[in-house]
Amino acid sequence: MVDRTSPQLREHVLFRGSEALAAGMVSRRALRSDRFRRLFRDVYTWSTVPVTHELRARAAAMALPRGVVITGRSAAAVRGAAICWPEDPVHVAVPLGMRVDRRTGLLVRRSDLTRDEFAPWEAGLLASPLRMCLDLLVGRPLPDAVADLDQVLRRRLVDRQALTAMLRNRSDNGIVVARQAEALAIGCSDSVPESQMRVHLVLAGLEPVPQHWIEVGGERIALVDLAFPERKLAVEYDGAWRNNEMWALNHDRTRLNQVQAAGWRVVFVTAQLLRTPTEMTNQIQSALAGRPATRIMEP
Repeated sequence: MVDRTSPQLREHVLFRGSEALAAGMVSRRALRSDRFRRLFRDVYTWSTVPVTHELRARAAAMALPRGVVITGRSAAAVRGAAICWPEDPVHVAVPLGMRVDRRTGLLVRRSDLTRDEFAPWEAGLLASPLRMCLDLLVGRPLPDAVADLDQVLRRRLVDRQALTAMLRNRSDNGIVVARQAEALAIGCSDSVPESQMRVHLVLAGLEPVPQHWIEVGGERIALVDLAFPERKLAVEYDGAWRNNEMWALNHDRTRLNQVQAAGWRVVFVTAQLLRTPTEMTNQIQSALAGRPATRIMEP
């Protein structure tokens, strides 16, 4: 027996399973087959459709009651900030008094929202840039909050002065850390891990220069994540999350050789090392002091 689907269903990237069944667009057997992927309760997509975080946010908006707002990291991802992996929880704001069942794949923040803090989007609501940033910053570890805000500012998704003023006038739980995160954000980091590295080093009392060009004879030879120019020490993230692959020293041996020949040393921070920030900081402090440290690439 061959299960058939209506040609009309192919016009929809996302659809409610219950509605498609009721309209005779798909059989129950076909809906349960590997031709479709369920993203949230009663919300499906075709198995051939690439699943992005934005797609999952759209699916969440369809699955949740009217009034729930896509916000925080998810709203930033929808607007183009590269801060979420596809499988990351969708961040939503649920008005106080509204009941939303616990669902896998959601990160829920309960809070009252004013009418100017969201707007219609797809099948639901999307937080305004200021509300998006508030939910992105509040209640999160400082390095993570700064890293995400760096990407938001880099893409000019929010007005910096308006954000500073808004945070100054709020009294939410966690607002003090949110203000610290805003003060530490610089908006020029190439990736989330780069920002996280910078914040850990700043909190340790160091002053790395982000996105520093190393020059030899007046010619730019490499753009490094972080640098201590006076000590000719560069710090590079060595992991999968890389926006500027063209200049990644860990993938360009010729450029790395040029950097080392110019008298620079490079500390490569792996994803595993970044998860132990004290060890990472100690290694970089050792390198600055001229002591050998692991993951330093010598000429």
